[in-house]
Amino acid sequence: MRCVICRRGVMAPGESSILIERGSTTVVVKAIPAEVCGDCGEAVFSESVSDRLFELAEQAIARGAEVEILRYAA
Repeated sequence: MRCVICRRGVMAPGESSILIERGSTTVVVKAIPAEVCGDCGEAVFSESVSDRLFELAEQAIARGAEVEILRYAA
């Protein structure tokens, strides 16, 4: 599959990181499974991975975390 951003690169399995900010909470999640463009580095997450990222962010917000750094775990 070609990258939807650069339209040159080919997407391949890999890992990425994401920063999520909401209100006064910042969550960094590392080592997330993704399809990654070999050219521009754009990452695309599956629906199940996106759902899990949302859960992790919501948990951090509920704990009142200001900054939280996590490693992705399914």
